[in-house]
Amino acid sequence: MQQSNAAVESSGQFRYRATADWARWPQDWQILEVAAVATDSRDRVFVFSRGDHPVAAFDPAGELLFSWGAELFNRPHGIWIGPDDAVYCTDDLDHAVRKFMADGTLLLTLGISGRPSDTGATSLDYRTIRQAGPPFHYPTNLAIAPGGELYVSDGYGNARIHRFSAVGELLHSWGEPGAGPGQFHVPHGLAVNGQGTVFVADRENSRIQLFSPEGEFLDQWTDVARPCDLAIDGAGRVYVAELGHLAGRWPGWGPPPAGAAGGRVSIFDSGGTLLARFGGGQHPCHAGDFFAPHDIWLDSQGDFYVAEVVRSASGNRKPQTGDYHTLQKFTRIPETVR
Repeated sequence: MQQSNAAVESSGQFRYRATADWARWPQDWQILEVAAVATDSRDRVFVFSRGDHPVAAFDPAGELLFSWGAELFNRPHGIWIGPDDAVYCTDDLDHAVRKFMADGTLLLTLGISGRPSDTGATSLDYRTIRQAGPPFHYPTNLAIAPGGELYVSDGYGNARIHRFSAVGELLHSWGEPGAGPGQFHVPHGLAVNGQGTVFVADRENSRIQLFSPEGEFLDQWTDVARPCDLAIDGAGRVYVAELGHLAGRWPGWGPPPAGAAGGRVSIFDSGGTLLARFGGGQHPCHAGDFFAPHDIWLDSQGDFYVAEVVRSASGNRKPQTGDYHTLQKFTRIPETVR
């Protein structure tokens, strides 16, 4: 399948130029797939990838600035950059979240490296979890609240959200395996809006759950297809990276049903009304469409980046056919130039 490197995509009142494989990687680097992406206060783009250069920073045009983290991580999974430009990296297979300065200097570690909590889980398959447990068992992502508190989704081998103080003291945890309110099947990503509401991408329940800062269930949105992560802009709009039902299917699931949605990005208003939707997985090698969206981040200009885990979502191997991208940039096209 031939890939188009750039395309203009429109949905609702949103219009973007999508650029596939936006980052200009050095030719001698091994980049297996991009797990996560985030930008700092200068819109430098930090890419958390699975390969020999785990953390790489690029300018907004895609030019490499620097990299670090070789041999530091077991398996990169999530990244978040705080208002002070500190970089938080979630390593799911190491059961830890680490806080770094932008240059890679370690500042803080949450969890005990290599030591999972006791949830009964025997693998990354969430179906092996027997009970909820303390931090961490295959954690997935972190988000920072306006007041500085740290929220961590503990997703593959646990079914909990953990709330920490800004200095790493565990304050509270909530959640258990299941499909009811406040229960989770792979809480995979999360974000906190300006009012402190915690949005959790409850992936295998195909919903986004909303909670108070203390973990009280408030609402759920179900017009999503296996959401992996989300980002919230200054107007309260919620941008959701959805894995969809065509890729990353668990053993025993069988083929997807006819008409099932593939990878996509959806934009909702603060009340959960759908405003725009991009992709759908019908042309996953083309710019603007997706195979396995895994992470999403908004920069200060209103542009967003989407990371995709193509190998992981296709049985931990490179697909035999197709030129699949693993990191796209969607550049907002202003109203005046439409």
